[in-house]
Amino acid sequence: MRKLILSAAVLAVWAAGAAVWATAAPDKPAMRKAPVAYSQSFATTLSKARVATAKYVTNLGAAKAAGYGIITKMIPDMGIHYMNPKVTGFDVTKPPILVYEKAGSGYQLGALEWVFTSKPKTPPLPGARYGAFPAACHYTDGTFVPAATQDACAKTAPDSGAPFSFWHPNLITMHVWLWYPNPSGLYSGTNPLVRPFNAG
Repeated sequence: MRKLILSAAVLAVWAAGAAVWATAAPDKPAMRKAPVAYSQSFATTLSKARVATAKYVTNLGAAKAAGYGIITKMIPDMGIHYMNPKVTGFDVTKPPILVYEKAGSGYQLGALEWVFTSKPKTPPLPGARYGAFPAACHYTDGTFVPAATQDACAKTAPDSGAPFSFWHPNLITMHVWLWYPNPSGLYSGTNPLVRPFNAG
């Protein structure tokens, strides 16, 4: 398996490019893959992830205190992404990215996410499915702008004026919808059930 991206400059993003998901389209049943038969050991693995991240489920403040900072604003049918650049390697109990849904002043953790520079030769989790996120410049307010190289990044976000934070190359993403049900599948990039949160 390829090594996970380790730095903030590369560890970021998400899964987000709503239009670039390399997953089955949730609104086209004929394109969906057959459900994956999960083992007891996989159920145990997911239970460990839930126990480890339960403290963040409705407490964004706890996530921020642990080192997670905003890297994208709300991505439709997905969420707001927060990343901890100090998290390295693949450990199901320590996701580098937390994906939140926002309603009013409240936040609900929906998915955990990992990103890679290329598709892992061996899936980090059984039946893993992946998405993609294009190279982009990220700014401190969660704004991001597609850019092929860091040299193309403006020092401040074009619309908000927020300072530049980091750039990353094209990424492969893996979501795990551990805290919000997803009829499109555990690993789907998007989730139709979080659509009500799209407006924040």
